[in-house]
Amino acid sequence: MENKNTQANEKNNEHASSSLERNELHNTIWKVANELRGSVDGWDFKQYVLGILFYRYISENMTDYINKEERKRDPGFDYALLSDEEAERAREHLIEEKGFFIPPSALFCNALKNAPSNEDLNVTLQNIFNEIEKSSLGTPSEENVKGLFADLDINSNKLGSSHSKRVEKLTKILQAIGGMQLGDYQQSGIDVFGDAYEYLMAMYASNA
Repeated sequence: MENKNTQANEKNNEHASSSLERNELHNTIWKVANELRGSVDGWDFKQYVLGILFYRYISENMTDYINKEERKRDPGFDYALLSDEEAERAREHLIEEKGFFIPPSALFCNALKNAPSNEDLNVTLQNIFNEIEKSSLGTPSEENVKGLFADLDINSNKLGSSHSKRVEKLTKILQAIGGMQLGDYQQSGIDVFGDAYEYLMAMYASNA
């Protein structure tokens, strides 16, 4: 009886956690929508949210993978804190395992940390996306990685009429998505991208 109650409580806790994470996702999408209101139409807005979400996801996915491996030997290891030169030794292994490579300086967390002082954030992000795609050239994953960020026009006038305004808006998008408490979506059963896409479609359908 006690085991059944324990299992029931665990399921209830998981359900509550999933609901909180889903609400967090939706609230953040609304926050970014308000930041972009009047300057980016619905479809383009979806691309910015999904594109930056995806950039965060693959950054954290790769970082978690290598951290788990390295922390067996060094519990304090953190890939995000390495220099790009140090990380270069893991390039081939990571491309083989993940299909792409992101050096520490290009990870979402570091782009976010440097965003407020980066006057050329749009250029930085474009270079990062180009390098992620380039890292898969000549590998079995090339076709899967190719064009991942093609719909994300971070130099578009729709983001702002001037370079500084575009950078300001991109910084706000990064900060909003970086502030999301995503948790472990695999454990909670939430498909973050599928859920975000469905929510965006419903949001713009209701405002059409």
